[in-house]
Amino acid sequence: MLIIPAIDLKDGKCVRLKQGRMDESTIFSDNPAEMARHWVEQGARRLHLVDLDGAFAGKPINERAIKSIVSELGKQIPIQLGGGIRNLDTVESFLNSGVDSIIIGTAAVTHPGFLHEACYAFPGQIIVGLDAKDGDVAINGWAKLTGHNVIELAQKFEGYGVESVIYTDIGRDGMLGGVNIDATVKLSESLSIPVVASGGVSNLKDIEDLCAVSNIGIRGVITGRAIYEGTLDFRAAQELSDRLTGS
Repeated sequence: MLIIPAIDLKDGKCVRLKQGRMDESTIFSDNPAEMARHWVEQGARRLHLVDLDGAFAGKPINERAIKSIVSELGKQIPIQLGGGIRNLDTVESFLNSGVDSIIIGTAAVTHPGFLHEACYAFPGQIIVGLDAKDGDVAINGWAKLTGHNVIELAQKFEGYGVESVIYTDIGRDGMLGGVNIDATVKLSESLSIPVVASGGVSNLKDIEDLCAVSNIGIRGVITGRAIYEGTLDFRAAQELSDRLTGS
């Protein structure tokens, strides 16, 4: 099971938010490419980039920071990117620049036809990001709950051909309160494609708990604040996961 470092970009800097609130951001680095290099040196096998400004604006904003990371590391490690990606031209542009996979979140819910077209045009390279609170999917940088059930939407998008699902419990993201194991397991059990957990990772116990259920299709977990604030040692987490899951 992969431990995937998150690099969230706001105003060209690497930050973390609490529960998706842009006014609750902590800056961890003025040099996102340097931070990305650090995680690769610590043993990361995949990077998770999010254009936070883009997610709220509905279009890419932090392209310079994204391209600096991709140009430096894109040939060494798969990079997945989300935030403000709303059309096929943007998808194609980022994939051509060296990004491995594109994460579509809000647009998957508001314009499912776009998600369907992206899956058809770029098979195996489209991930859907579903952010939810109590099973209710949220969009627009978590600003709006939609009333859509996360499991039902995930099953629908699986039929479109998405490569995997990133599931974020927005009530826990950035709060270091532990992963919502039960909800992640229920989602994974309802799908045949991989699920990546996100939100609430705090320490090695969270990694151990996820590893215990990883055999039902949980491919990895995204972690941000815990590895930046030091409550989780990234290298130790990946080594623990490798030992417990045999990967």
